[in-house]
This record gives sequence, structure tokens and C-alpha cells, in this order.
Amino acid sequence: MSFLFGGGAEIDILLDDAASRKQAEIKTEDGKKEKLYLFYDGESISGKVNVTLKGKRLEHQGIRIEFVGQIELYYDRGNHHEFTSLVKELARPGDLANSTSYPFEFQNVEKPYESYTGANVKLRYYLKVTITKRLTDTTKEMDILVHTLSHYPEVNSSIKMEVGIEDCLHIEFEYNKSKYHLKDVIVGKIYFLLVRIKIKHMELAIIKRETTGSGPNTFNENETLAKYEIMDGAPVRGESIPIRLFLSGYELTPTMRDINKKFSVRYYLNLVLVDEEERRYFKQQEIVLWRKPDKIKKPVNLQNAVKSASTKME
Repeated sequence: MSFLFGGGAEIDILLDDAASRKQAEIKTEDGKKEKLYLFYDGESISGKVNVTLKGKRLEHQGIRIEFVGQIELYYDRGNHHEFTSLVKELARPGDLANSTSYPFEFQNVEKPYESYTGANVKLRYYLKVTITKRLTDTTKEMDILVHTLSHYPEVNSSIKMEVGIEDCLHIEFEYNKSKYHLKDVIVGKIYFLLVRIKIKHMELAIIKRETTGSGPNTFNENETLAKYEIMDGAPVRGESIPIRLFLSGYELTPTMRDINKKFSVRYYLNLVLVDEEERRYFKQQEIVLWRKPDKIKKPVNLQNAVKSASTKME
């Protein structure tokens, strides 16, 4: 069969800036972590595709590279919902007599959503090379990671609420902000206005809620990412408990709302009080998480620095 239609080939995808481009980790479906090259919305993707022949020649019906952004819902694995799809033809149909390298570039690529692997959904971006052949195509995929950046929100009011059980418990809690970046610190206070039940301890939890589907086919998956005990023992009326929760130690993503009408990821602060009879009283409050750009140090131009210094000396 290889005599009739040509031999096989190996494909390698190499990025032009692989040596200098930052890598970041993402969780895989089996819970492990993998490092991928990190890109942002609007950045170009360029490199080369190396096709290495396994035999003397390769007969093909064309070679192409695609850049794909897609959402895969685990309960509907047969359907991949593509929201970005770009194609570049690398070679027209013909014969390859030698191993060949093809340059490619996708300029200013729109990457509207953050890469995400969740309990019921996966959003991924990847490059895919296809050598079209008469019987079976030869393909190679390479995943990349996309982070979405935000600027400091213009409106970021504090959260202040009163909760309680009539004639038994009345508390007021306050968080300093309603929107936090992923390395932020949640600062707050809890005031006990009325305490007539014996409270044993109190904890604050960060809950991630992933919602997939719509209507009757909506699935909610709740995951407790962090649990932080803020009080042990019975409080008294008028007591104030401080809260200080560092977010940088937890695996968080930005809040995602109705991504391509397929899924959402929201975060909640869950305040839980437990009494001596192990009854639990809780209050949930949604917070918005966003990704802050890293500070980039501008390279110093030594020649200009020397010039300005010598000018001052004169």
C-alpha cells in the first residue's frame, strides 16, 4: 500500500518564539497538570511545520494548518463547538520527495475566552496540521494556553449584608470589595449583633460553581476550593471577627459568564456557622474574579542612559 500511495510522514509544529515565550500550567481532564505556551487575545501565532518522510516519497492531496478554538461538553463528546477556526494551506496536492519545512503565521488572532478544563466542560485552543491522503489523513495537534486579562474595575463597591434567625442570631458581615484579582486578599469583618444560640465555630469557604447546558439540561457542579476557619468558640454580642483570606494559594480562574452560550463559572464566598448540635447556618455571596496583567519591566536602553548621564555631567 505504501508502494502505491507513497509512504508515511512525521509532523512537528515549532513556534518561532518558543525559546522566549512564557509557559503556564493548566489542569488536564485526569486532574494532572501540563505546561503549555501562553498567548493572549490579539497576539499573532507563527512558526514552522516540519514534515519528515518515513519512506522515499509521499503522495498527498494537500497539507494545511488550522488554528481552532473549541468547547467540548463532556456529556456531548461527539459535538465540538468551534468558536474560532482559521486555515492556512501549506502545500497543494502533489508528491513530496524530501522532508520539508513550511512556515506559517496567523496574524492578530482573536482569542476571546480563557482556556479552561472543568468538571463537565473543556475550552481549548490548538494548532492542527493535516496531510490529506487517499486512505487515512496524517494529523498532528499542538495545544496552546490562553489567558484573558482585565483592567481594574471602575466600580468595586464593598459587600455589606445582615443575616440572621429571628430572635436567635443576628450578624452583619462586610467584605472590602466585590471584585478581586486572582492574587488578591479578601479583607472583611463579621459583627455579632444578637447571639442566643451556642455557636461552636465559624468558617469561610470559596465555592466554584460550574454551570453547563441550558433549560432542563442544565448541570451545576459545585466545588469547595478553600475552607478557612475564622472562629473557634462561642462569640458574644458586640464581638467583631476579622477576615483575611489570601487568594494566591488556590487554583482559581476568572469569572466566566455564559461563555459562547455553553457554560459559566462563578465564585461564591460561603459563610458557615455551626452550633453545638451540629446544625449549620450559611450565607452565600457571589464575588467576581478577574486576571490582572503581570507587571512588565521595560528594558533599559544603555546607550540612551549613558548619553543622558554624560549630558548631565557636562
